[in-house]
Amino acid sequence: MINLAWDHNTYYQQRLLRALPEHCERVLDVGCGAGAFAARLAQRASRVDALDRSPGMIDQARRAVPGNVTCLLGDAATIPLPDAAYDAVTSVSALHHLDLPAVLPRLAAALRPGGLLIGVAHHRLDVPLGLPAEAVSVLAGNARRAGLLCLPGGRRYRREMYRRQAAAPHAPFADPGLTLRQVRAQAAAALPGSRVRWLVHWRYELAWRKPAG
Repeated sequence: MINLAWDHNTYYQQRLLRALPEHCERVLDVGCGAGAFAARLAQRASRVDALDRSPGMIDQARRAVPGNVTCLLGDAATIPLPDAAYDAVTSVSALHHLDLPAVLPRLAAALRPGGLLIGVAHHRLDVPLGLPAEAVSVLAGNARRAGLLCLPGGRRYRREMYRRQAAAPHAPFADPGLTLRQVRAQAAAALPGSRVRWLVHWRYELAWRKPAG
């Protein structure tokens, strides 16, 4: 069954959830926005800390998350984080707002040994090397949207999409400053052994597991 309430962030939330253990004791969600992903994490973790530097987003999140989520107003580059406390650190569409060389080591220190840092974020188009790959993003997005609109429920999809866009809180947005090659270089320097994968829709996945020993 196709989920007609589909969008890019929801799609990649599911990707991150698949990478996590079935149950975590404590998870940090960086750049939580209005709390949609933190609420999903709360079904898999005993405790979730949802962090965002936007007061408006934190206000929205506090109204949306269950009781085992603590919403934290602050910047990942400066807010005090507990040492070796989290089973996982996640982030959806926020890492491109951050200074990776400054933030990634702090997030790594907050992970327990064996913990996973995983996030999906935007990258800047690398011209001309990135053009063929990004053409796939355009074609994939348009093909899926066209397919949904041709379904019998397509009219309902359009209404739902416009309703959610109108009602959604306006999250702060910054154009990505780094190309995929630059992201890989900065991640490798800050977190040796990290993996950065290209994803469709102008995104990348950064994943790193803290050594257990």
